Amino acid sequence: MPWDNQSGGPNGGNNNPWGNSPRPQGPDIDAWLNQLQENIKKYIPGGGGSGLILLLVGLLVLWGLSGFYRVQADEQGVVLRFGKFQAQTSPGLNYHIPWPIESVITPKVTIVNRVDIGMRGPSDSFVGGRVASRDVPEESLMLTGDENIVDVDFSVFWLINSASDFLFNIQNPEGTVKSVAESTMREIVGQNNIQPILTEQRQNTEDMVRDLMQSILDDYGAGITITQEKMQKVDPPAA
Repeated sequence: MPWDNQSGGPNGGNNNPWGNSPRPQGPDIDAWLNQLQENIKKYIPGGGGSGLILLLVGLLVLWGLSGFYRVQADEQGVVLRFGKFQAQTSPGLNYHIPWPIESVITPKVTIVNRVDIGMRGPSDSFVGGRVASRDVPEESLMLTGDENIVDVDFSVFWLINSASDFLFNIQNPEGTVKSVAESTMREIVGQNNIQPILTEQRQNTEDMVRDLMQSILDDYGAGITITQEKMQKVDPPAA
């Protein structure tokens, strides 16, 4: 029979179509890798070992470039190294050691913040569809130097002057400003009689409160500047 025509070999040769032909070979991985390495060597001076070095150098360069950052005109940059304060930077292009060694916080320092004492501002209450403030007597009622009671509502306006001090020296900036403002106003009111506070000494009272607040916050190292203290209402208590 035709398929009995053997071409040699103890197992009947390689021409039997049902089982004696050799199995197809898969791709030679080693040869492919060797060829790839040879191709890389053509483009990388010094041999294949330099390829890994160049790759690592490239990654290191990219990591280094990620350390550039820009601080906007209304911001201050605060550089942290492993979570601890390292440096404060000015507006413009700056550089820090990239993450995870250093990171940057850029709080806005030109925004004027407001704290109300003795009242809750327009965002807190509405009457008849119109904005209204709500009196908070536990904050506003104060004792004067001549032992009268005066109802004082006032606002304090402040901004950040040192981002690093602001972030790390006080835990609750708004609460700190509010507490200092209330205690300072009580001290100044307690040093004066009621009539001057209600009339000609109003501006002077505002200035004294602002200056004393600033002195206290500076002692705290709060990084805050008091820009204005404004008395919204100064009245004898309602009967």
